[in-house]
Amino acid sequence: MRRVLSLFVAVLCLTALVGPVAASATPVASAGSVEEMEQPATVAAPAPETVSADPPGPARPAGSSQVDGTCTAATNETIGYWGGVCHDADLDVDPSDGLSEAELTDLVHRGMARVEYVRNRSFNRSVPVETMTREEYAATFTSADSGSDAGDENTSADGNTSADGNASTTGNASTFNRWNDQVWKALFIVGESGSSEQAIQGTLSGSVAGFYSPAGDRIVIVVPEGETIRIDEATLVHELTHAMQDQYHNLSDPRYAGRTQDTELAVNGIVEGEASYVENRYRERCAADEWQCLPTPNDDGDGGSGSSPENWGVYLTVFQPYSDGPAYVADIIDEEGWSGVAERMENPPTTTAETIHREPRHPANITFTDTARNGWRTYPDQGVNGSDTVGEASMFTMFWYQSREYGADTFDWRSVLFETSHPESVYNYNHPSTAGWAGDRLFPYRNDEGTAERDGYVWVTEWRSSTDARQFQATYRRMLAAHDPVRREDGTRYVADGGFSGAYAIERNDTRVTIVHAPTPQAVFDIRPDIDPAQPTAEPETDDGGIPPSIPDDPTTGDATPTETDPTAERTPGFGVGAAVAALTAVVLATLLLGRRRP
Repeated sequence: MRRVLSLFVAVLCLTALVGPVAASATPVASAGSVEEMEQPATVAAPAPETVSADPPGPARPAGSSQVDGTCTAATNETIGYWGGVCHDADLDVDPSDGLSEAELTDLVHRGMARVEYVRNRSFNRSVPVETMTREEYAATFTSADSGSDAGDENTSADGNTSADGNASTTGNASTFNRWNDQVWKALFIVGESGSSEQAIQGTLSGSVAGFYSPAGDRIVIVVPEGETIRIDEATLVHELTHAMQDQYHNLSDPRYAGRTQDTELAVNGIVEGEASYVENRYRERCAADEWQCLPTPNDDGDGGSGSSPENWGVYLTVFQPYSDGPAYVADIIDEEGWSGVAERMENPPTTTAETIHREPRHPANITFTDTARNGWRTYPDQGVNGSDTVGEASMFTMFWYQSREYGADTFDWRSVLFETSHPESVYNYNHPSTAGWAGDRLFPYRNDEGTAERDGYVWVTEWRSSTDARQFQATYRRMLAAHDPVRREDGTRYVADGGFSGAYAIERNDTRVTIVHAPTPQAVFDIRPDIDPAQPTAEPETDDGGIPPSIPDDPTTGDATPTETDPTAERTPGFGVGAAVAALTAVVLATLLLGRRRP
């Protein structure tokens, strides 16, 4: 099943995310206000040029609303001009009562001209725009896992499949969901009794305002039943950039369907990064009054912008390509020009570490031998030979989410998120606890013997140095401490109740940290008989060199017990990324996360 494409999520508002802090790391004026992201440094668009390879476009329709522009006697062969509309044309459009068909057509043509002007490249053909009711979209979306043709519309505009899954997989949906649950539970983003499918759909699917479908070579606008068409012009520009990418690179190509969660997010980094970069340049010209731009339509509640995502951990994970992607693209343009972006589109990045640090990262080759006993087995038909790779971005989000929701002593979730090092980035995903990532493979396990199903996992992580491995191990143990584990003589840590109950074994061997989780300590050793969770004595962990102190064997004794925090206390309104989040034109990340890669 091919992927759908980029769903542009209508202003997924982040008001409840971090309290009174703006996305640009600048305090907002007052709690409760919604500030727009600080505009990134201006990058001048190249002057329009003419090319001879593009086919002639359609003539302007009767009733066109264009007033004027600088593209005198231009044709569709001129970059910055399409369908009779110039990139700097003023349109006589009143969006307050919705758009007529003629107005929408002119708006699309002007958007195409503006994408051409910024990208310095011509469209090869027109991009149809159609409408769909939210009910029709919901029916199409829920069929994504059925293998039907309708499901093919639900790939992702980036051409990707799943931020942690494939477009399809061997086996039925329930088997995949059970496997995928363990991936998100290992990330401490979905609890033991939770459903990854519900968390992903609940977080993302309710806010879709439209999407570009490579399969249909069209943009679809999702309109509430009985309402007129309204559209965010910046989001339209973003989706039109995906349409141009599809015309030049074929977003349905398998190289845009990552086989692991980390690869999926990394591929989205270049695809969404380019689209977001172009959109940012559009916003700059609007702010500078170089272009006439329609006001952002007011949201009436149906677009999802007035509500918080069901799961902030899922949200922040899938937002990473939209945050780090534009910075990644900006650096490529600075060093290599647009030709470098085209080359990365042909050969996309494979790790989020590359898009976070904006430099090539080559993950270690992790080999794994299954040694489980007493009925425990992997899922060889899921993921890559039964495993997933979650990567640096997802690991960062794990520690961030646990700090925000459960008061885990990982790092300050407010300040770290906004320590961005690039003007194009919205959030920071770079922290010493995860920056040394060199690879990981996560193997979900199942045991169907007996009266009840049991689940667990083995998570093998590799780090660039032993210091990086100690950093991750210590932060992970402090995260686990927020759930009151009891340290047992066999070295395991047992969480008796709560959302992340069960037994955990953590072993570090030089640059490798292995984590095993199962319902009971005995099951831990059944899944991985040779795991050695005993605390190393030769290298006591101190604050030296940035290594966090180790947690006590039993946090309930009072030594270094994490401060208990009401997880709802921080959820005060006041934060928003305004324009940036309106551009969370997410590759249908809901589908992206719910589909699955073929082995």
